[in-house]
Amino acid sequence: LLLNSSIEAMTSYINSSIQNNIFYIEFFTPKHNALNSNMLDQLANKIEETPEQCAVIVLSSGGDRTFCAGASFDELSQIKNQEEATLFFNGFAKVILSIKACPQIVLVSVQGKAVGGGVGIIAAADYAIALENAALKLSELNIGIGPFVIAPAIVKKSGINVLTEMSLNPDNFYSAKWTKQKGLFHKVCENQSDLKITTNNFANKLASFNVNALKAMKHVFWENTEHWPELLEKRAETSGSLVLEKAVQDKIRTILSKS
Repeated sequence: LLLNSSIEAMTSYINSSIQNNIFYIEFFTPKHNALNSNMLDQLANKIEETPEQCAVIVLSSGGDRTFCAGASFDELSQIKNQEEATLFFNGFAKVILSIKACPQIVLVSVQGKAVGGGVGIIAAADYAIALENAALKLSELNIGIGPFVIAPAIVKKSGINVLTEMSLNPDNFYSAKWTKQKGLFHKVCENQSDLKITTNNFANKLASFNVNALKAMKHVFWENTEHWPELLEKRAETSGSLVLEKAVQDKIRTILSKS
């Protein structure tokens, strides 16, 4: 209880630093790294503001149990109309599109479980290195919506069958081993120390390559996604219309009352 209380008292942050032409970004919120609209905006802006001399972005989260629990249910419960709802679901769209648009290779280090929008961030990253207990879940159908905004990133990385499997089984966490087999993770590490070393070594290796070649490869990785801004906007509208339904709002309030 004391540990949980100390965690709850901690302040949300998005920190960044530069080492060896690598831009490190770390985000944290006390509630399992769930992200509200403000944090999502900050994260997208931080990615977009990556210094030009940096060839690689390493994206990670604080804490040692959860990479990202998706969107903030506290904020989700306060939505009153379609405009607010669409704006809310556009939060993860902004992060995904910032990863797509930046010229740097984005390497994500996943130290724990990820749910919903957190899976979308992992899927959008160009390369993912994870801890062996970093299971993933798409839980959206359990509250009456769906992973509409993040779906294109998952399909791009791992195909429609992976999206189908995960989204239609919203109670299931999928292991890092399964996730690696399906292409969402590229490397899986045994412990935190191994994860940190593997991530830093790979980032430094990437940073040693020809920057122009890396930028050209980034362009190849994201070919045929020029329509994504409009697509994700429409997906956000779909999620927004569903979340306004009374049954969905009741479900969200029930979940919050138990948390």
